[in-house]
Amino acid sequence: MRLSRLPLNTFREVPAEAEIISHQLMLRAGLIRRLASGLFTWMPIGLRTLRKVERIVREEMDRAGAFELLMPTVQPAE
Repeated sequence: MRLSRLPLNTFREVPAEAEIISHQLMLRAGLIRRLASGLFTWMPIGLRTLRKVERIVREEMDRAGAFELLMPTVQPAE
């Protein structure tokens, strides 16, 4: 995949709604885009980054003999 074909929108300014430094950096780098309050869309370059991190963590967990777990997104309050 060519980087020039990716819809990559970066920002010089720190978005006003972003308070945490990691959130600011991800928004500025164009890795994520705010969809609604508390909801974000992974942009193509951000999704590739997320998958790469997942792969590295999965390899390290396999090496350590740990098991992967997938939990539901919505959890009961109790």
